[in-house]
Amino acid sequence: MFDAATSPGQNRAPRPPALPPAGRPRDAFFDNAKYLAIVLVAMGHSWEPLKGDSRVLEAAYCVVYAFHMPAFIIVSGYFSRNFDMRPDRLKRLVTGVVVPYVLFETAYSLFQRFVVGSDQDISLLDPWYLTWFLCALFVWRLTTPLWKAVRHPLPVAFGIAMLASVSPSIGDDLDLQRVLQFLPYFVLGLCLRPEHFRLVRRWPVRIAAVPVFALALAFAWWSVPRMNTEWFYHRDSAQELGAPWWCGPVMVLAMFGCSMLLTAGFFSWVPGRRTWFTALGAGTLYGYLLHGFVVKYGAHAGWFDPKWLHGPLGEILVTALAGGCVTLLCTRPVQRVFRFSMEPRMDWAFRRDAAEPARGREQGQEREPRSREMASA
Repeated sequence: MFDAATSPGQNRAPRPPALPPAGRPRDAFFDNAKYLAIVLVAMGHSWEPLKGDSRVLEAAYCVVYAFHMPAFIIVSGYFSRNFDMRPDRLKRLVTGVVVPYVLFETAYSLFQRFVVGSDQDISLLDPWYLTWFLCALFVWRLTTPLWKAVRHPLPVAFGIAMLASVSPSIGDDLDLQRVLQFLPYFVLGLCLRPEHFRLVRRWPVRIAAVPVFALALAFAWWSVPRMNTEWFYHRDSAQELGAPWWCGPVMVLAMFGCSMLLTAGFFSWVPGRRTWFTALGAGTLYGYLLHGFVVKYGAHAGWFDPKWLHGPLGEILVTALAGGCVTLLCTRPVQRVFRFSMEPRMDWAFRRDAAEPARGREQGQEREPRSREMASA
């Protein structure tokens, strides 16, 4: 087609495009964010037996609870964007969410009965302690195709969350109050793109996050004796918290606004490069589900009872130990031991998907360069 060349080198065939890597590498930023969020979760749980004696610690507890689960849920929503009803993805939903939920809900119930000594019954409809997140993640991810089809998903999610906040009749089955009140954070994650995370990681946002967190701590310290901290858990309606019904929708919006400010500040401080804890981000589910046994056993065994632990030095020590414990539970040796319960293969339980080998070849195959076609043109 273009035979004439007016300058040297113009008749050369263009170089083929750079080939993408066979496998998509993990983004260090998200692994770092997941690890840091799960450390904050463990620290918050370790503060629960101590915070009643320290107004400062209770203020820090409120600030952490305002954004640590929203941040984790937003990242979960972001990585659920491509979920559909394809058989291989449904299989991963069952093996990665449903099976751990059943096993750990059962394990926590048996732990309560035989270790703590309470009359805890095994009930798969009433998530206990940490397992509510698995139940919620199952519902959220299963409804992802619907949210992708809705024209304005975030306002719809807000409407559902606000209605849930004024509906005490929902009850405790599947912890639906939390599922519905945390729904906007998951849907927001579905709507986000990589450029949105890059936007909050700019230096102006990092600098602005310092006064934002300082003001949040000051406000939390002021509000501790004046506010019911149960609002942060999103597990009860306004009426169940002893507030007028109209407080429910107002608090849903107010809590979302506060959470977004703090979550943006948190993301702005998360390093984007590989660090010593980046690899631990792949094991955050292990740390999340396993650290609950340590915290509950510690509370039962009286680990938090010594008076010196209720002072500043004791609180710092407990915080450091909680961070170290959950870090240990995210490591590869722990993952290998408990993989049977968190990531079981279970090929025996599913029919073979005829399209799966073809999809694997497509994903692993490099794109053929078009150099011949362009040269002949």
